[in-house]
Amino acid sequence: MTSTTNPGAAPSSGWDIHCHTAFSDGTESPTALVAEAGAAGLHGVGIADHDTTAGWDEAVRAARRAGMPLLRGTEITAVDDGVSVHMLGLQYDPLDPHIRDLFAATREARLARTRRMVERIAKDYPITWEDVLAQARQGERTTIGRPHIADALVAAGVCRDREEAFAGVVSARSPYYIPTPSPTASVVVAAVAGAGGVSVIAHAGDPGRNRVLLSDARIERLADEGLGGIEVWHRGNPPEQRERLLALAGRLGLLVTGGSDWHGAGKPNRLGECLTDDDTVAEIIRRGAIPAIR
Repeated sequence: MTSTTNPGAAPSSGWDIHCHTAFSDGTESPTALVAEAGAAGLHGVGIADHDTTAGWDEAVRAARRAGMPLLRGTEITAVDDGVSVHMLGLQYDPLDPHIRDLFAATREARLARTRRMVERIAKDYPITWEDVLAQARQGERTTIGRPHIADALVAAGVCRDREEAFAGVVSARSPYYIPTPSPTASVVVAAVAGAGGVSVIAHAGDPGRNRVLLSDARIERLADEGLGGIEVWHRGNPPEQRERLLALAGRLGLLVTGGSDWHGAGKPNRLGECLTDDDTVAEIIRRGAIPAIR
């Protein structure tokens, strides 16, 4: 399935299925996400916080009140032969024990890794672990990571905004950085499939995230293992990568999706700037274990 009648063109209308809330590193509530999606004229919206489903219930209530169609998903951090891979798991059963255990282990590892980074940074800058926890808008239900360190640095007056923090102190190239402990991409594909969901590689062609991108051969292997799609329409994927990923999706029979990677005020990404067309969303819903909210 292609993403539009013209497979080389980004959808001009449809759904934004890659959005983050305050339950991970976004700044707004699921209720605010739904309201902004309605104001933007989107056909529907998808919640995809990092390694958690904690925001799903609020998003469902808000979507039903507003009459806004909703996909439920999670962005899952993975690794493939040393390459960091972010994957969207969409419309899976959140009660599946395997995927629940996977998220619990990942969140615990993320928390320990973030705390170790803060210990390193605190030797040179005036922040504490308590300062970072204070940035978690949903308390213990928040998936805590580098954005919360960045926000603590802003609150302490070390950096002007998240962008400056990510360019310096919390950059993946800084001496304070510790990689996120992650399952393999193959494990994530299997877990999402086992829970009845659809897996999509997020921003697969973004050179700003990885010095080395996932190769065609690696994506083909994941497709053989049950990968459902590739996020082609994303601001981080330059034109030549979009062309490459479109051709690869067509050859492998993968779904083509788009999303803004919206984080509220946490990133400059605008809600609805990249979209997934209605037919592709309908196919995700058809394959998924849970119904969409309509």
